[in-house]
Amino acid sequence: MEFIGTIFSNLAEQTGFAAMAESGAVGTIKTIIMLAVACLLLYLGIVKKYEPLLLVGIAFGMLLTNLPGSGIYTPELWYAGSNATSISFSDVLHEGGFLDILYIGVKLGIYPSLIFMGVGAMTDFGPMMANPKSMLLGAAAQFGVYFALLMAVILGFDGNVAASIAIIGGADGPTAIWLTTQLAPNYLGAIAIAAYSYMALIPVIQPPFMKLLVKKENRQIKMEQLRPVSQTEKIVFPIVVTIVCCLIIPSVASLLGCLMLGNLWANCGVCDRLSDTAQNALMNIVTIFLGISVGATATADQFLKVETLLIIVLGLIAFCFATIGGLLVGNLMCYLTHGKINPLIGSAGVSAVPMAARVAQVQGQKDNPSNFLLMHAMGPNVAGVIGSAVAAGFLLAVFG
Repeated sequence: MEFIGTIFSNLAEQTGFAAMAESGAVGTIKTIIMLAVACLLLYLGIVKKYEPLLLVGIAFGMLLTNLPGSGIYTPELWYAGSNATSISFSDVLHEGGFLDILYIGVKLGIYPSLIFMGVGAMTDFGPMMANPKSMLLGAAAQFGVYFALLMAVILGFDGNVAASIAIIGGADGPTAIWLTTQLAPNYLGAIAIAAYSYMALIPVIQPPFMKLLVKKENRQIKMEQLRPVSQTEKIVFPIVVTIVCCLIIPSVASLLGCLMLGNLWANCGVCDRLSDTAQNALMNIVTIFLGISVGATATADQFLKVETLLIIVLGLIAFCFATIGGLLVGNLMCYLTHGKINPLIGSAGVSAVPMAARVAQVQGQKDNPSNFLLMHAMGPNVAGVIGSAVAAGFLLAVFG
């Protein structure tokens, strides 16, 4: 009987409940809060359909990492104090848990770059090439990034953390993850959740700014049909962009290079199988790994901080000012072209493809049912993808 009692005693000591008891009242409360937050995010992803492909994985990764005693993720292998230290990947491989192994791909920037490869294969840069002026709108939307950077510095964040918060304004989840893993990995969970949440809320956040900053008569403007873009142009474009941008900002080579390689596969006409793989199988696999490994970083010690709330607020500010920047430059271009450009397409300069373009289309049709802005809005939308990647490379070069 004593032997059986010992077995049950040992089993009881190895349960998560025992681990919670050892952490004390404060530790137990933190665990309960984190599990509740994970369940809330699962609800938003599954029921409300807020960026479900990533948010469900991130939320479940958060759930796993905050289950006491699981050993599935070991923050001590990645961080010491408040800053990342030199990491021994050998220690990670020998001592780390399941999510530690997957997180290597995040830390090395592999997953975000591969996501960009799939995005590039699915993206048509034709509308932007047909109307090169739309690139100015994509650039204008990056105003939110730099405004949030300034605000974060004023509030006392270190430059590297401020840069990671600011990139939320680019409305590009993989870019935010890529930059944050390089500059402020301790804040990865909070920044990733904020970035994808605001991307999902584009239909809620942007329309009020559209109505506030663009006069109704300008929202009703119908734009001329775009010219056809030749296959040669579509083949040359990703090659030229890669050469020019990576010569100016070499640090963005992995992210922008994968984006353009995926686009080249889609348009060159001789790599259909590779393009299909990048768009489907590879994209799905990497999304799984990226989501749960990013969610794993949202441990109670890293997530339950005052800074997390500030990050969420600053992320919203970044996103709002990105929309404002695009709309204001849209108004300017409307004035300079004597009404040939509908300013609404400026809101699509944030790089959430194609949701931001669809929001511009929906708002345009509300003001003028015969208006079709989708393809025009896709120009600044895809320009915003390039713009956010370049902004991330610039911030990495400055603060890395």
